[in-house]
Amino acid sequence: MLAKGGCPKTMLSISDALEALEGRWRLLILFALSGGPKRFRQIAREVPGITDKMLSKELKSLEAHKLIRRDVYDTFPPTVEYTITPHGLSLEKVLDELHYWGLAHRKKVIGK
Repeated sequence: MLAKGGCPKTMLSISDALEALEGRWRLLILFALSGGPKRFRQIAREVPGITDKMLSKELKSLEAHKLIRRDVYDTFPPTVEYTITPHGLSLEKVLDELHYWGLAHRKKVIGK
């Protein structure tokens, strides 16, 4: 159920959430990482259509919002792995609901 409009605290919290998750890629990256830690190339393969430049930018933003963690291992060359944080995992219900809404929306708009 949607909260009643006009509540400044509700508007602020929605605005904060949208800032952390804005754009077409961040939720898809989080979904890709929900299966476990991945390296940059693995994420790029799992998120179709994203460029390396955009992936790099979005990973930095997700890290700044504490939704993912970047681990650098002392190997040659250095190994970098990205992991979803517990804070990022707290979006599981949001991703599930978006998935179900997307299925219903596709059916209603496209008919498939």
